[in-house]
This record gives sequence, C-alpha cells and structure tokens, in this order.
Amino acid sequence: MAAAGGARGRTSFQRRPGAGPRPPALPGTRPALRRGQLLLSSGLPSLDCVLGGGVAVGTLLLIEEDKYGLYSNLLFKYFLAEGIVCGHELFVASAKEHPDNILKELPAPLLDDSHGKELGNEAAAVKSEDLQDSMKIAWRYQNLPKMEVSPTMHTKFGHYYDISKKMSPELCQSVKFHSFYLHEELPFEPKMKTWNMNSGYARLLQSIQRIISQEGFDGSDPQQKQRNVLRIGIQSLGSILWGDDVCCSDTPEDPQSLTKFLYVLRGLLRKSLSACIITMPAHLIQNKAIMERVTNLSDMVVGLESFIGSERETNPLYKDYHGLVHVHQIPRLNSLICDVSDTKDLAFRLKRKQFTIERLHLPPDLSDTVSRASKQDLAGSAKLLSSGCGAMAIGKKHLDF
Repeated sequence: MAAAGGARGRTSFQRRPGAGPRPPALPGTRPALRRGQLLLSSGLPSLDCVLGGGVAVGTLLLIEEDKYGLYSNLLFKYFLAEGIVCGHELFVASAKEHPDNILKELPAPLLDDSHGKELGNEAAAVKSEDLQDSMKIAWRYQNLPKMEVSPTMHTKFGHYYDISKKMSPELCQSVKFHSFYLHEELPFEPKMKTWNMNSGYARLLQSIQRIISQEGFDGSDPQQKQRNVLRIGIQSLGSILWGDDVCCSDTPEDPQSLTKFLYVLRGLLRKSLSACIITMPAHLIQNKAIMERVTNLSDMVVGLESFIGSERETNPLYKDYHGLVHVHQIPRLNSLICDVSDTKDLAFRLKRKQFTIERLHLPPDLSDTVSRASKQDLAGSAKLLSSGCGAMAIGKKHLDF
C-alpha cells in the first residue's frame, strides 16, 4: 500500500539535463509587470512613477530643457548618479561642459540611516503642511493615489539623493566611465559630413557604437564579459555648440542631421543593453516640424516649464511650486497601450535637499484677505494652466471646485 501511495504522488515532470541555473539578474533593474520589459530607475522615483515604472532598457528618454536649463540638468545628473550607485557603466557626452566636471557635480546618494533621517525630517515637515491643508482640498482629490516623492515611502527600486552634497570621488571611480567632449574630439578637423550628418553627431555615433561593441553590450561574447547595463547621457543636444543651427533659424541649413542622429541612435539602443537620456533646448527650436519629428523618434518625452522670469513666479496660485511638468510621450513597448500615470497635472519643486515631481493642487478656497480683483486674476491664471498641463474645472469668476 505504501509503495502504491508513493507511485500515485509522483509526477511526469522531469528536469531537463542540460538546463542550468537562471542567469543572474542585472544590477539596478527589474522586469515590468505588464510589458515584460527590463526597467531602470531614472534616479528620481517620482519620475519613474510618471514614466510607468522606470526607463526601459533599449529606450531613449528626451528631457525638454527649461528656459535656463537649471532643472533639466538636475534630472540629467540624477540619471547618471543612479547608474553609479547600481554599478552600471556610464557614457557622458557634452559640448557645453566637460564630462569629468559633470561627474564631480553628481548628488550624493542617501544610503545610510542618518542621511535618510535628515531627508525624512524634511519630508515630514512637508507632510505636516499637507495635513494642515487637507481640510481645504476638494473632496474629489482626497482619494487620488499618492506619488512617491520622499524616502519615507518604502521603495525597493531606485535611490534617493541629497542635492546639497556631492558624490564621493571613491564612489564615482567605482564604475567604468566613458566621456565624449566635442571640443576635444574635433579640435582641428575641418567640418565634413559623415553619414549625411554633421561631423559632431557622426563622431558621437561612432563613439557610442564602439563602446557598445567593445564592452559587449550588444550581447557578443557573453562568456567572456559580465552582463551589465550602459547608461548614456547626452547634454544639450541640438544646441549651437554641437554645430547645429536648428536653434538659430526657422530654415536651418541641414534640418535632417538631428533626426538622422536620433534614428541611428535608437537603432543602437534597441540592439543593446543600454538606455539613454538626452536634454534638448526645445524652446529654442523654431521649426515645429523638426520638433515633432524629434518627438516621434524618442520613446519618452518629458518637458519642464520653469516659473523663473514668468508671471507665475509671483502668482499666489503657484507659490508652492517652481515649475510644471509636461509628459508629451510614453512608450508603447510590447503592448498596444502605454502605462499612463493616474494624474495629468504635474508640477515640480526644488527643496533644500530634494527635487520632487508632485501632483499639482490648486488652492480650492481663496482667503478672505484676498481682494475680489485678485481672485479674478487667479481664476484667469488657472485657465492658462488648463491649456498647458491638463483639463481643470474652472468657473467664470472663481475656481470652481
């Protein structure tokens, strides 16, 4: 009877003799739950939430620079800093600032409890302010999901950084770093076109292709080289410093160089374990057709609109924020639809130690100390917001919540 019971408990499943252990997961990555795509963190968990979980391997993230390039440069440094903490290789290209100087200015990670407590106290102060304003928030906003903006909210993907401190040189030197500085690559060469694009773009593509091939990011020789991820950062692409005049004229001499570069670059990314972030002064590109093609050739497009120098800087409606975030494009990878964030109206603010992207809350109730004329001005400003950041319910003479 015992032998018969043991026979009934057996299954027909047999382990394949040649099957070995699963390959180790790449550091700093996780699979997407719905798309089956490998994701990286952008270095800013709130931005990962907006992008549908993170930056997919093999994709291109385009950041449209704000007017003065202050906040877009922070996102650029967050992306590189996350690569160093995760042990990824870096490739940094710039025609504006030497890549070695960019590496020295990366923010310090919050890896120990002491720094976490410091930033946690700041987040707790912000939380107390939100608690005081909770009675003023309209009922329809109360049940909206919270965005992850502080280290007090538990996360296993991505890291937090203190922008008031610089990353230690020892940590920066712990990863392999490749640099491309245009003024060193093309010091005395005459301007010549390769691949039907300007020499700066062509030389940059050759460098990226060489690194991907030599370091094995294209999957060649997997037994000899350890699998890793290459993070590519290109600063202020399309500016006049790259030898491109798309930012100077409505009818540039070579309007195809920029789009050809992005087309070839995205092909290289698709065939390799790499991800790329590009900042671009989109507000200076006068030809809108070129900008539309650039958007179509990018996988993710996020624009930053700073309040510096605008009327919104002194408007009480936006007193808690430093600018707006416009999500123009989210990738559709292995799916017919994209992972869209639950919120459309996004803003950012720069605190003492932290840059955060948050849901934009308009003040639902104006205080009695504000004059009636000021209330009408605020209502007019809210109408301007609805056209740029998403649909809002606006009354004729006051905020209709």
